[in-house]
This record gives sequence, C-alpha cells and structure tokens, in this order.
Amino acid sequence: MADVLEVENREKMGTAASRRLRQAGRVPVVLYGHGEETSHLSVSETQVQAMLRHHSQTVTLTGDVKDTALVREVQYDPLGIEVLHLDLVRVNLKELVEVTVPIYQQGEAAGLREGGVLLENLHAVDIRCPAGKIPDQLVLNVSDLHIGGHLTAGDLELPEGVELVTPPETVVAHVEEPKEQLEEVGEEGAGEEPELISKGGESTEEGED
Repeated sequence: MADVLEVENREKMGTAASRRLRQAGRVPVVLYGHGEETSHLSVSETQVQAMLRHHSQTVTLTGDVKDTALVREVQYDPLGIEVLHLDLVRVNLKELVEVTVPIYQQGEAAGLREGGVLLENLHAVDIRCPAGKIPDQLVLNVSDLHIGGHLTAGDLELPEGVELVTPPETVVAHVEEPKEQLEEVGEEGAGEEPELISKGGESTEEGED
C-alpha cells in the first residue's frame, strides 16, 4: 500500500534548520536516485506517522515534488520515538527492488496441542519484486507444525511476482518439547535465541523467564 506524502521544498539545511522544522511538526526528507538531482524536502509528521502505521514501503509524493519513491531509511531519536529524518529513493513502480517484509503466522501449530513450545526464529525476510507490488507481509501457515518440526523461508506463501532473497532453507519457526527446567524458576536461563511465541498443554504463566 502506497501512502501519499505532500512535500515542501526546504530552503535551509543543517542541524539548526532541521530542528526548527521538527518543532514546527514537520520531518526533513531527502529524495535521491535515478540519476536526478537530490531534493531536500519536508513532510508533515502526521503523514509520516500514518505511513509508518501502514508499514508502507512505497509512497506517492505530491506538492512541490511529484514522484514515486521507496522508503529507504527512517531515522529515529535515541529513544526510538520521534522521527528525525526520512530517506526516499525515486522508483518506477515496475522496476524490481529488494525490500524486507514482516512474517505473519497463520493458524495454531498442532505441536501446541501436543504440549510443545512454538518458537519464532525469524520475524522478517528479504524479497525482490516490482516496487508497485510490495506485499505488506508474507503469510506462514503453522497449522501442521508438530513437535520436532520446523518451517523455513521456503514455506512462506509468496504472491505472484515476488521472489525470495533470504535463503529458502532459513528456519523461520519450529516447535520443540518443553524443557523440564522451564518449570523451575531460576534454574538455568541460558539459550534464549529464538522468541517464545506460545506454549501448549500448560499455563503460559510459568516458565517465561
């Protein structure tokens, strides 16, 4: 989904000018690419926040500049709250681009009903597709995942025209038998590489340390 950003040209550059822009509720923007001159712009913070909520990878620019762009980088303050700067790259909606998209897990793993623990090894993957057809997310159906089983990036449902860049053998999620030590608070707390999504057979209120 492409959001529309109404941009204005920036006449003054530098740290002080950018700070004044942000105080006025606008975010500094740099637009570059396709062999054209770099444009220094600004956009309403409200529109930027809407773009982030929608997880938009491409945007349509209106106002002082009319173009289509890929969101290359969003720079935040040290607390990760305020957007300090936005980097955009000009694109043709038909050209191929490489982007990172999140993974959405669909269904309930069979291994949970067997008392297993579902672990997420990967939250997002890299794909290649036309700029105008970037999916918001990729679906991973975990319904048939039993204890001891795993799913890889190659098991993701890819829309037409989308090519996987992440190696297909990369493990995305797996179900393992819960360790007995999980029931003893304060026992051994090492090895927290994958993220615990859910646990079947027992209350999830214990063993989450």
